Amino acid sequence: MQLSCESSYIGDYLLELDVLDYSHPFIKKKIDYLFTGSLSEIEIVKIAFEYVRDSIAHSFDIQSSHITCKASEVLYYEEGICYAKSNLLAAILRSKGIPAGFCYQRLTRGDTPDTGYCIHALNAVYLKTLERWIRLDARGNKEGVNAQFSIDKEKLAFPIRQKYDEKDYPLIYKEPNANTIIALKQSSDSQMLFNNLPIQL
Repeated sequence: MQLSCESSYIGDYLLELDVLDYSHPFIKKKIDYLFTGSLSEIEIVKIAFEYVRDSIAHSFDIQSSHITCKASEVLYYEEGICYAKSNLLAAILRSKGIPAGFCYQRLTRGDTPDTGYCIHALNAVYLKTLERWIRLDARGNKEGVNAQFSIDKEKLAFPIRQKYDEKDYPLIYKEPNANTIIALKQSSDSQMLFNNLPIQL
C-alpha cells in the first residue's frame, strides 16, 4: 500500500502534544533506561516498538478498569488499548528525534462483519536511513495476533480482509484522530470503551 502524509513538513511528526507528553518525568526516565550506549536509528525504533508491544498490556486483554490516554498515563499504568499504546510509541520516538505519525484500519470487532466495525490505530515511523515510512502495530501479541518489527515486509497485527469490507487508510496523520481520543476520555472502564469505539475516522 502506498502511504501518504497529512503534512508535507516532517517537523509536524516530531511535535510534543498534550497526549504525547514526552517531557513528562515518567517518559524521560523510561527513555534513559531503554536507550543506552550507541544505537542506530533502526535499533532505537525496534527497541521502542517491542517495549510498547510487549511491556504495555492491552486493556481489553486483561479486562482492566483503567482507561489510559496520555503517553505518560499509559506508561504509569503499563496498559492501554491501541489508541493509547500508539500515543506512547509516538511520544517515545518523537522524543528521540524520530518522526512518528498515526495510521488507521477499519476492522470487524469480532471475526465476522455481523459483529460490527471499529477503528484500529497503529503507527507510521519515518526512517531517515531508508528514506521512507514504515508501519508498526504495537497493539500487543496474543493467540492469532503476531505483529513484528520489520523494515521489509509489513507484519501487522491485523491483515486486512477485503471480503469483510475491512480497510487500510493510507494517510499518515500528524496527530491522533480526535474520535479515538474522545472515546478514551469519555469511557470509565474497558466495557464502556469497547462499546464507544469509533466506527469511522
